[in-house]
Amino acid sequence: MSDSPRVILLHGSDEFAIREHLRKLQAGLDPATAEMNLSRLDGRSLSLESLNTAVNALPFLSPLRLVILEHPTALPREQLLAVLEAVPPTTILALVEDEALKNDHWLVKWAAKAGPGAAVHLYSLPKRWEMPRWIEAEAKKQGGKIEPAAAALLAEMVGEDTRAAAQEIAKLLTYVDFARPVAAADVEAVSIVSAQGSVFELVDALGAGEGKKAQAVLRRLLESEDPFALWGMVIRQFRLLLQAREMLDGRASVPEVQKALGLHEFVAGKICAQAGRFSLAALEAIYHQLLEIDEGVKTSQVPLDLALDMLVMELTAPKGFAPSRGTGSSKE
Repeated sequence: MSDSPRVILLHGSDEFAIREHLRKLQAGLDPATAEMNLSRLDGRSLSLESLNTAVNALPFLSPLRLVILEHPTALPREQLLAVLEAVPPTTILALVEDEALKNDHWLVKWAAKAGPGAAVHLYSLPKRWEMPRWIEAEAKKQGGKIEPAAAALLAEMVGEDTRAAAQEIAKLLTYVDFARPVAAADVEAVSIVSAQGSVFELVDALGAGEGKKAQAVLRRLLESEDPFALWGMVIRQFRLLLQAREMLDGRASVPEVQKALGLHEFVAGKICAQAGRFSLAALEAIYHQLLEIDEGVKTSQVPLDLALDMLVMELTAPKGFAPSRGTGSSKE
């Protein structure tokens, strides 16, 4: 253990990959005492004294303890560096930043100078065109296989959301009992693709201000889908709506929107139709709100299912958003 890094910096936009790395670190703790030897801290609401206490505490009936520090760069630089220099051999300190730090960032530079005492792992979300290959690799990692056509179809529906993709892969491999490769027909039968239609229905209800219908659709989705997979679909849907509305306001045609956003013809048509039910200002406000909720969920400030409920209630309340007066004179 003395040769393993005491400080591990995990940074980048791929939240799922970072959480998987943390899960593996936690799995390395003695299961009998793991809870007693794990501390989770947030640099945005943490004192250096509390950090010092957590890092220097002796492990409980175990040779090792793990301290996970989110947002370490929110702490004073010099004081944090002093803590990093003195991490004891009985502690692993995992530093987590949810955005990529540049190579010349002071924390990355410190880790490079620390030698074997520190390790840096950058986890960036795959590009959209890289997702099919990522899905094939993840299926193999989970002990199964997915056909290229099925991987491409799943990638189209999940976008760049690696967490949602991994969850859907697990569901699909279970569906085929790991006995054969997952085919496109399997994706259409049991995966997120079937839920996508309900997400369109949910957004239709939000656009029409139909609160009861939106709540009913949301309840149905939460009963059949993993909340985090559903959340990824909702964020992606409104991102596409915002992008489509901007293009339509710029007189783009539906085929041009389809090509620019890399969508299936049917999906592009639905997206453009839905975008016309919201004003650009409303979509910008909703998307900003989604990002705030996402931050709250990641920092455990609010349960995800409750956040979705509150979002639907707010958007369908009187004056919840500014409805559109048309998409302008977009080309057919």
